[in-house]
Amino acid sequence: MWAASCLASCCAACACEACRSAVGSIGRRSARIAYCGLFGLSLIVAWILRAVAAPLMEKIPWINHFHKTPDREWFETDAVLRVSLGNFLFFTILALLMAGIKDQKDPRDRIHHGGWMAKVFCWFVIVVLMFFVPNGLVSFYETIAKFGSGLFLLVQVVLLLDFVHGWNESWVAKDEQFWYAALLIISAICYIGTFVFSGLLFHWFTPSGQDCGLNTFFLVFTLILVFVFAIVSLHPKINGSLLPASVIALYCTYLCYNGLSSEPRDYECNGLHNHSKAISTGSITLGMLSTVLSVVYSAVRAGSSTTLLSPPSSPRAGSEKPLLPFDKSDAADEDTKKDAPRPVSYSYTFFHLIFSLASMYSAMLLTGWSTSVGESGKLVDVGWASVWVRIVTEWATAALYIWSLVAPVLFPDREF
Repeated sequence: MWAASCLASCCAACACEACRSAVGSIGRRSARIAYCGLFGLSLIVAWILRAVAAPLMEKIPWINHFHKTPDREWFETDAVLRVSLGNFLFFTILALLMAGIKDQKDPRDRIHHGGWMAKVFCWFVIVVLMFFVPNGLVSFYETIAKFGSGLFLLVQVVLLLDFVHGWNESWVAKDEQFWYAALLIISAICYIGTFVFSGLLFHWFTPSGQDCGLNTFFLVFTLILVFVFAIVSLHPKINGSLLPASVIALYCTYLCYNGLSSEPRDYECNGLHNHSKAISTGSITLGMLSTVLSVVYSAVRAGSSTTLLSPPSSPRAGSEKPLLPFDKSDAADEDTKKDAPRPVSYSYTFFHLIFSLASMYSAMLLTGWSTSVGESGKLVDVGWASVWVRIVTEWATAALYIWSLVAPVLFPDREF
């Protein structure tokens, strides 16, 4: 018994030391990945508690204070919302602490890139404390989380538009026949993919013998937007290109698919899922993985976007330096610049706000936007609320893209 206890103590000490070493090795370059890992951990915790915490939460008096105990699905939703609320508060506090940082000599820069043991501990404490707050606060958070989730989707759209325009400009700037041909080929592939995908959507979500006017409207309107993108981009007065138009067209079709696939399983026009009353573990895993990837993409773009997210003093691409200084005076200037405060390369506040909004979005996915848990505790991101969020996001994407093309023509004196 004594040997077993010693062995257990040694294993625990080694595990703690390994965790401390791993966390301590996180440097400036890997900080953003570490935040993504912490967010991924919060998703795993929420997913596990969604599956196992209901029996325990039924016994907590300040949570289950009802005259009649709610269904199991209510406790599953409540567990996810409490973890999400803790995650939201953690990243929102960090966003407020990082407000106004302009250079790396600011003491708060070390908080953003270091102190990981303390930050993980604080995150854990905040999440645990959320299971002691009253149900009314959780219900209020559930309401605002729906709006925050929509805002997260819109931020993703802005980041995608920034990426696509930057991609197009970088290839056009090369001014070579090869890159022009590459732009044309990729645009053609995107358009072919859009029309093939649209044909599959008509087959899946407008089955014969059913009155599926709403689904038909969604699909036809998406195709109209695809043609509008191409017409506006090729207009002589618009400084547009087929590559952004084709990529946005494919993305809008994908959003339309996401919306239609979120329709209730018993809806007669949902030909893709109307025979399945529960979703498989593989589908849930795929949905969660896509959520993590979308958050990682948003977080990385938040640190590399050149138009919207970087502070004015940030050194961005476009101010290229020579490999060698031109003369000795330039070399001296470089030495003095080393001692000068180095501006931060991206907005730390915006970076953490991405995770705050993503916490709301992930909670809505796991709870079916708080509307579908009554159908089945195994359904994720299913219900009419999810359908309309996706469709409205598609329309907002189209509006933002068209505005990005038309605005410079309508307001030539303004900078966009």
